[in-house]
Amino acid sequence: MKTKIFRITGKFMMGDKYQPFTKELKAIKEEDIYEKIYSEFGSKHHLNRNQIKIENVNEISAEEVLDPIIKAMV
Repeated sequence: MKTKIFRITGKFMMGDKYQPFTKELKAIKEEDIYEKIYSEFGSKHHLNRNQIKIENVNEISAEEVLDPIIKAMV
C-alpha cells in the first residue's frame, strides 16, 4: 500500500481559547490521520479529544509539502 500525504487544519484548546494549527502527516488512509492528530496533541499538550477540532483534511502532492521533515521522507 502506498502512503499519502495529508494537510490537516483545525484548532485546539490552549488555556481558555482555541489556537489554530496546520500539520502535514503521512498515512495510508484518511481515517488514520484523525487518530494520529488526537494521539499527538493528547500526548504533547495533555488534551482530550473534545478539546481538538479538526476542520479540514486534504490530500496533497509531494510538491505541495511545506514541512521539512515530511519533505525529507518523500
